[in-house]
Amino acid sequence: MKSDLRQLGKETAIYGISTILSRFLNFLLVPFYTNVFTQAEYGIITNVYAYIAFFYIIYLYGMESAYFKFASSKELGNETETFSTAFNSVFITSLIFSSIISLLKNPISSLFSLTEEHEIIVNLVAGILFFDAISNIIFARLRFHNKAMKFATFKTINIVFTVLLNIVLILKLNFRMEGVFISNIVASFLTFILIIPDLIKSYKLKIDRRILIGLLKFGLPFIPSGFAAMVTNVIDRPILLALTDASTVGIYQANYKLGIFMMLYVSMFQYAWQPFYLKKAKEQNAKELFARVFTYFTIFGLTIFVFLTLFIEDIIRIRVFGYYLIGKNFWSGVYIVPIVLLGYLFNGFYINFVAGLQIEKKTQYLPFVTGLGAIVNLVANFLLIPFLGMLGAAYATLVAYLSMAVYQYKLSQKFYEIKYEWRKVLQTSGISISILLTYYILKTLLIDYLIYVKILLFVIFLILLKLSGLIEFRGLFDLKVKE
Repeated sequence: MKSDLRQLGKETAIYGISTILSRFLNFLLVPFYTNVFTQAEYGIITNVYAYIAFFYIIYLYGMESAYFKFASSKELGNETETFSTAFNSVFITSLIFSSIISLLKNPISSLFSLTEEHEIIVNLVAGILFFDAISNIIFARLRFHNKAMKFATFKTINIVFTVLLNIVLILKLNFRMEGVFISNIVASFLTFILIIPDLIKSYKLKIDRRILIGLLKFGLPFIPSGFAAMVTNVIDRPILLALTDASTVGIYQANYKLGIFMMLYVSMFQYAWQPFYLKKAKEQNAKELFARVFTYFTIFGLTIFVFLTLFIEDIIRIRVFGYYLIGKNFWSGVYIVPIVLLGYLFNGFYINFVAGLQIEKKTQYLPFVTGLGAIVNLVANFLLIPFLGMLGAAYATLVAYLSMAVYQYKLSQKFYEIKYEWRKVLQTSGISISILLTYYILKTLLIDYLIYVKILLFVIFLILLKLSGLIEFRGLFDLKVKE
């Protein structure tokens, strides 16, 4: 079990490095765009990418997860046949979808709020979606075969290409909005060229009808599930705008983005987790292993949560090259950050618990779970924002992710019961709550010495985890959890 956990931890770290680097490079484009484009142009760019996110769900229709499932179980065929069927299916449907988008250029231009002179962006979007979709299946194969370093390298190259092409096309060659999407499609195409060797290693120009039916049955529920999850992620902004004002939304959005620290942790874990549990599902100690993984995930997640809750106000005041992490005018909303962090952590719980449904091929229940999250988020926003403002929006997202985690847990336990180490999880939670309650009590009493109080409390938090027998550090990827 220890070697399995070490492998999962190592791959999570590798995926994390590429994810953090990618997010950072993408973040650099925000000040670049906002200094180069008008507000209207930047608004159109963000609007188009919002639609791309929704289209992408349709382009993949859960085929990535379906490939992981059946490549691991081999119940429909060997891994090569499963991969070839998944890739060829996505290739054909992506070609059809992109052709339809190009043919419907005029109405889609209106949907994107594009003028006639910018209609070429629709064709560029069609190309971006095509190359990203077919590349994603190859990237899934890299993850399945534990090629984390190669995965991270190619993903990083893609982002570096995108950033450099943006600078060249927009600053040097004076392209406007088209430069953003040309950069993206060129980077996507070059990335696909780079991973072609991994495609042809075990590729057959064939679609096995029996395998395809199995893949579709498993994967298609991910479309409504993906849409519902997307709604959960974005619905709070328009509701907050309708019930308050643009200034409140701006402050909320800026501070909500500080949740990226927990989001990165959850994201890099997810990259390694999905192929891991599908490949280990048939092993004798699989359920014990999955329970232990959840314990690790919770301990690390709560450590990040406690640290950021204590120090986020200090972190945003650090100046790098004369700039703060977020502008001083937005600091008034920093109090929502712990709520956002906790919401992302519960989303991580949901990702842990989803293993049971995928292992037992019960993905038809996923839309009900994410649909519940969307409904809860929608209702909670309307109920809480009038009384709590942006804090209400943050709590609404937290409650939505919590409801998804709880419902997902109950469903997974029904079909694939795992005896999670709840005593250790609750013990870690109790230590975390005690430390943070102490901090909020002392916050106003010892304001002149607050930074020292924070440092002391975090050290005490780590000591309590060790004294309670929950953790024992022996190395970077050798963290022992008490038996």
